[in-house]
Amino acid sequence: MANIDNINVLDSLIDKCTKAFEAKITGTNGKRSVTICGGTGCLSSNSKDIFEEFKKQIAEHNLSDKVDVNMVGCFGFCSQGPFVKIYPEDTFYHAVKVSDVKTIVEEDLIGGNIVDDLLYIDPLSDKKCQRQEDIPFYQKQMRIALHGCGVINPEAIEEALGYDAFKALKKALSMTQQEVIDEITKSGLRGRGGGGFPTGRKWQFALNSVNDTKYVVCNGDEGDPGAFMDRSILEGNPLSVIEGMMIAGYAIGASDGYFYVRAEYPVAVGRIKNAIKQAEEIGLLGDNILGTGFNFRLHVRLGAGAFVCGEETALLNSIEGKRGMPRPRPPFPAVSGLWGKPTIINNVETFANIPYIMRVGGEEFAKIGTEKSKGTKVFALGGKVKNVGLVEVPMGTTIRELVYEIGGGIPNNKKFQAIQTGGPSGGCLTINELDTPIDYDNLIERGSMMGSGGAIVMDEDNCMVDVAKFYLEFICDESCGKCSQCRIGTKRLLEILTRITNGNGTLEDLDKLKALSQSIKVGSLCGLGQTAANPVLSTLSKFKDVYLRHIEDKKCDAGVCKNLIQYSIDPSLCKKCSACSRACPVNAISGVVGKEAFKIDTTKCIKCGSCIATCKFGAINRG
Repeated sequence: MANIDNINVLDSLIDKCTKAFEAKITGTNGKRSVTICGGTGCLSSNSKDIFEEFKKQIAEHNLSDKVDVNMVGCFGFCSQGPFVKIYPEDTFYHAVKVSDVKTIVEEDLIGGNIVDDLLYIDPLSDKKCQRQEDIPFYQKQMRIALHGCGVINPEAIEEALGYDAFKALKKALSMTQQEVIDEITKSGLRGRGGGGFPTGRKWQFALNSVNDTKYVVCNGDEGDPGAFMDRSILEGNPLSVIEGMMIAGYAIGASDGYFYVRAEYPVAVGRIKNAIKQAEEIGLLGDNILGTGFNFRLHVRLGAGAFVCGEETALLNSIEGKRGMPRPRPPFPAVSGLWGKPTIINNVETFANIPYIMRVGGEEFAKIGTEKSKGTKVFALGGKVKNVGLVEVPMGTTIRELVYEIGGGIPNNKKFQAIQTGGPSGGCLTINELDTPIDYDNLIERGSMMGSGGAIVMDEDNCMVDVAKFYLEFICDESCGKCSQCRIGTKRLLEILTRITNGNGTLEDLDKLKALSQSIKVGSLCGLGQTAANPVLSTLSKFKDVYLRHIEDKKCDAGVCKNLIQYSIDPSLCKKCSACSRACPVNAISGVVGKEAFKIDTTKCIKCGSCIATCKFGAINRG
């Protein structure tokens, strides 16, 4: 591809790439196109092998001049992958295996017949869905940050250029720095990394800071358990994030940007580096971009997986080669950040929104969402929900819509108990809050927070005391130890929760939990410590009866806390078959086959659950 040294050349290339991409999708190039999901979830389910098998089968059937094959990013519907999508018919196959490839080639690509067995079936209507947009999971979504994910080949810059890439940068370079920031401010975009700080205001601070050297940093250190929003964006359309960073660099007067991405994301890191290399080769990164005098270079730094490095000042220390620990603020990074220079730090999703805002205008973006929370939000929806995956919905979508209409509800007809938003820093929303519209202020008002977008659904089989304990274990492991409130206080919280789950808790422990949580919240240096006690405060407030049951009755109704459960066999249901006895690893179950009901010796029982898993008659109780 020739060097792009001015606006006219870019216009010409975008026009050429757009026509080529449209021809690929519509089939007007005389070919059919097979796209295979190349997100981490599908790659772990052999989508790379599926890709290779398609190439092999197409070659063997002499279809190379009639069919193109490539890999795209995450389609989002992770629990139903791997996916194969065929254009121009838009046929969408799910749960594809390597052994299915030959069938698809022979029946669909050659025979022109849809492979019905590989179509998704809507469990509510029993309707087979041929197209992706027919599937209920997608129907309430709006893809802005996920633009291009599951559509373009993330390793081919010409496909990105054919799907809106660099149109926003071209527009930004025709505006003044202040005009760009004004557009972002008008959009109402707030940081998607968790804090929700207005993006335009952050950029304004950096523009107003007078210095010859400034930096743009992309926070890709996604550390919340169960979160994979940023990873999927970087895997699916890294150029959208690069373009967002370039627009930010132009707006504040920075000529260098840094990606900070955790090393556990090798696919994302590889695609970022490839995208940077391709953009440099054609002159869209480097010096005098498009002949405008704007210089911008990008660098990649890998994080070692420390959760605290998601906090912006700890992240800056890590990039500088120092230990990842937070800095006191002020000064804020927009005044004194990377190597003491003015720096703006936004997360991956925030930067992915910037090109869209610049293309359509800030006012148009602000029409989406709620009064104080504009645009869309990407969630990693997981836990006890049928449709696990990546979801992007307009702000204001309710929890009920997220869990039941998009998520498909709770498996096995179990009862919804709570949804944890905001990861370890967030809190729980209960069944009484299902109709809460999702936005920054509503979630904070109800004792949770948006966070980066993790959304873990829990059913009646989850113990909420154990959930709080799980998040505290994570926080204790990830605390950098700089301030005593976080370093020591979270350990004391964990000790109290452990006592309660072991059956040794007292009513006084509840007062201690609350008082200590408030102390940690007020006294910690950074956001990690300030929000570390949120899961405790949230569960204590909304599930106090569960805590009291653990303390007063020494019972865990969910059957999770081992010290508080006992296994027993209902003699009226026992078929005297000895299956449970044979499954028990410690010989704690005795009885006579065919003659007497079996019994469990609770002094020997290790509560492993093998007997319950083995019994086909529901005779074993855990309570």
